Amino acid sequence: MKTFFSKVYIVLLLVVFAANANAQKNSLYIDSLKKILLTEREDTNKVNTLNALASQFNINLDSMNAATYANTALLLAKKTNFKKAMANAYSSLGLACMNGGNSTEALKFYNVALTIYKKINDKTSIANTYSFMAGLYYGLENLSEALQNSLSALKVWEELGDKSHIADSYQYTGAVYSALGNNSEALKFYFLALKIQKEKENKNRIAQTYLSIGECYTNEKQYAKATYYDSLGYVIYKGLSDKGFDWGIPFALNSIATNYDNEGDFDIVAGNKISGDKNYIKALKYYLLALEEWKKLGWKASYSEVISNIGYLYLKLNDIGKAKKYLKEGAQEEKDLNTMRGLMDNYLNLSIVDSIERNYEQAYNNYKTYIIYRDSIYNDEKTKKSVKVQMQYSFDKKEAIAKAEQEKKDADSRRIKNQQYFAIATLAVIVLAAIIIAFIQFRSNKQKKQANLLLQQQKQKVEITLSELKSTQAQLIQSEKMASLGELTAGIAHEIQNPLNFVNNFSEVNTELIDEAGQEIDKGNIGGVKTILNDIKENEQKINHHGKRADAIVKGMLQHSRISAGQKELTDINVLADEYLRLAYHGLKAKDKSFNAKFTTDLDKTIEKINIIPQDIGRVILNLLTNAFYVVNEKKKQVEQDLTGFKNLLGLEHYEPTVSVSTKKIANKVLISVKDNGNGIPQKILVKIFQPFFTSKPTGQGTGLGLSLSYDIIKAHGGEIKVETQEGKGSEFIIQLPFV
Repeated sequence: MKTFFSKVYIVLLLVVFAANANAQKNSLYIDSLKKILLTEREDTNKVNTLNALASQFNINLDSMNAATYANTALLLAKKTNFKKAMANAYSSLGLACMNGGNSTEALKFYNVALTIYKKINDKTSIANTYSFMAGLYYGLENLSEALQNSLSALKVWEELGDKSHIADSYQYTGAVYSALGNNSEALKFYFLALKIQKEKENKNRIAQTYLSIGECYTNEKQYAKATYYDSLGYVIYKGLSDKGFDWGIPFALNSIATNYDNEGDFDIVAGNKISGDKNYIKALKYYLLALEEWKKLGWKASYSEVISNIGYLYLKLNDIGKAKKYLKEGAQEEKDLNTMRGLMDNYLNLSIVDSIERNYEQAYNNYKTYIIYRDSIYNDEKTKKSVKVQMQYSFDKKEAIAKAEQEKKDADSRRIKNQQYFAIATLAVIVLAAIIIAFIQFRSNKQKKQANLLLQQQKQKVEITLSELKSTQAQLIQSEKMASLGELTAGIAHEIQNPLNFVNNFSEVNTELIDEAGQEIDKGNIGGVKTILNDIKENEQKINHHGKRADAIVKGMLQHSRISAGQKELTDINVLADEYLRLAYHGLKAKDKSFNAKFTTDLDKTIEKINIIPQDIGRVILNLLTNAFYVVNEKKKQVEQDLTGFKNLLGLEHYEPTVSVSTKKIANKVLISVKDNGNGIPQKILVKIFQPFFTSKPTGQGTGLGLSLSYDIIKAHGGEIKVETQEGKGSEFIIQLPFV
């Protein structure tokens, strides 16, 4: 029978036939790419070549080679941080899985590719990925996801103004609505697609859309309209047969036959047997033409179904001999293909044929086989049904023996009665099945509509919440940055004041020395003048040195306060660590005059400059130092309080708050350590310290974002940050950065 699957199959065949038609050319292209690959270095050009090879193997439906080259491309793309190539590799892996029949795994790869394409704003690739995912979800019968992805693809193509792809998206969206049973919505999208396809004069796509429209009208039981559009599609495909589109002809013929077949059933139910038989004969004509075309193409899956339809049609026309011939042939083809539902229908119809021919034992065997296939499909109490069939057979057999003599006397009369009984029973089964299917479909459509509405509402809520979260996150990050800048301000003031004092003092001394030089000149003491000038020169050098020192401090402050552009620079990590150590200390000293702590450094002088974003790494070091000075100061206050209350006299009065900063180069890594002798971090909160908004400080004294942002910054540099702690003795935060 005519199903939406046939329409999707047409779309997939476009890729298959294009690949087969260019197989030789594609093979030559693959060979040339392999030769190029041998000469390339481990860079972006090689990644692109590997991805091109994966793509070509996917076109050839060679899933194994496609996956091999895509995985190699992915590893090199990650190594070179080539985002576009990473996404292309994931996409090729998704297509390889899809060609290999693993749709679930394909979706995983496409989702990763989609995330990267969105980050780099590659809209064409985003739209293509949505389209592939829509097809995969449809194959998995997840129609709500299929519809959502198809509409997402359509939205992006509309933004790009790509009419050809807009038409394809209309076509796919209509197909999903058709599968959902919403034929009115499906027709709306099909006609939108048809309008663009006619503008583009894309005859193949026009024919395909005509068949899709015909399918919708068939579903709506408007068979005349369905036949009209299917015929339009047939005429176009007939004209394209010499261009490799002869496969569309049997699809169209089968659709036309189905419409006449359905019209015949409708007439028989209405009691109009003459009109019904006429439609059956028309259907038979088109089924036979479709069968001939399918056999030319060698598509067993399609022509086995048509053979079965022809057999059933002969049964409805009461041509028992031909019905039996085609039903047996169809059953054999379905058995070769292991098509369970086709086998079930064939054996049911064969049991009817055998019953009409009074071959009851064979009728029973065929009916029993039908039951077995039916139960294997529906899994509905197999044992009970087998027993019931056996009991029914025993009863039928005894009854047949008892009536044997009577049947010999009145064979013709009995045959006619049997035909009537089976016809009525078959009709009753068909009507009952139609009612049940209609009821199930009605309920299913209602549930799907409700689910779609709920999904849309939830999507809108999630989008609003996400927007609010992003805005809040940006504000909190800016607040954390300004908080760290505030910590620096007082320290910077202190650091600038020292060189300025030197500048002022040496300037005053130089003024006095100039006056003395004038007096010596008046005396004619040239030696004394030279000595004074040398002193002035030395003082000027000191003024210059301290002026540059103040300039460097101001530049460091500006560098810390500006928004990071993400540009890495070669930076002396020792200078950076020493700078932020003194600024952090004096910043806290300025805020709390009673604050006092010892700080030490152990900087590895052999470390060369490393490629980092200095303001970001400086922010991390400042955060760790500020936390370290805070905890040692808090411990000192606690010790003093304990001593005041005579709670602890075990030597804690000798506690000296100390913060140590060290750097070290190990192999291809640079280690930066910030160590304190505070109270350490309790084990129960150790796992939470890098979580956003977690803080152990009193309310109002911390945002809870410092360590979280520090963790993200170090990860972005390809490094890691670890903590070693011991309650009551202190903590050590260790930053590991790659030496690049």
